[in-house]
Amino acid sequence: MPKHNEMAEYELICIIVDFGKGSKVLQTAKKFGISGGTVMIGNGTIKNNLLELLALSSSRKEIVLMVADKNTAYKVVEQLDMKLKFTRKNHGIAFTTSVGYVLGARSSVKNDEKEERGAEGPMYHAITVIVEKGNATEVIDAASEAGSKGGTIINARGSGIHETSKVFNMDIEPEKEIVMILSNNENTDAIVSSIRAKLKIDEPGNGIIYIQDVNKTYGLYE
Repeated sequence: MPKHNEMAEYELICIIVDFGKGSKVLQTAKKFGISGGTVMIGNGTIKNNLLELLALSSSRKEIVLMVADKNTAYKVVEQLDMKLKFTRKNHGIAFTTSVGYVLGARSSVKNDEKEERGAEGPMYHAITVIVEKGNATEVIDAASEAGSKGGTIINARGSGIHETSKVFNMDIEPEKEIVMILSNNENTDAIVSSIRAKLKIDEPGNGIIYIQDVNKTYGLYE
C-alpha cells in the first residue's frame, strides 16, 4: 500500500440522474480529465413524497461512479452542474467523497498536488446499507422515521451466474440490495440507529452499513 504522504488526494464522484443520462455525464467528465467511470442502474425511493423531497421524480435512475484527483473531481462536478442543472429540481444529484488511495486507475490521475483540508467538517454523509433483496423499502422506512428525505435503491449483481461482488468481504449476490442515503450530518446517527434497530443489522447475515463524508454536493434540497 502506498504511504499516505506519497499520495495525491482523490475523490469518488457519484452522480445520480434519470435513466439514459449516464452517457452524457461520462462524455462531459471525459472532456475535463476523467477517462472513464462505472454506470449502475438504480431506483429512487418508492414513496412519491420522498421522491419530491429528494428532487427525484422518476423512479429509474443511473448512478455514475468516477474517481479522480481532488482538483479534477471538483472541476468536473462544477461543469456537470452547469450542464445538467442540478440546482433545478428533478435534474439529479451529485456528490463527492474522499478516497484513501487508488490502484489500477493510472490513466485517471492528472494532478499530484495536495490541498489543505479546512477545519470545518462535512455537512453531509453518504450512508450505504447492504441488505437482502426485498428489505430495501424497510431501510427507507426506518431512515424516514429518523428524518431522512429519501434514498436510491440499487439492485446489486455479480458479473456472471457463478460470480459475486464483495463489499467489505460481504458477498453482493443477485438477492442483495444496496440503499444509498444522503444525510445532513446532524441526522446521521439517528438514521443509522433507526436502520440498525429495524433491520437488526447487528445480527449475522442481516446486512452492512457504512458511512462516508461528503465533500461536495449539488442538487440537494432541505
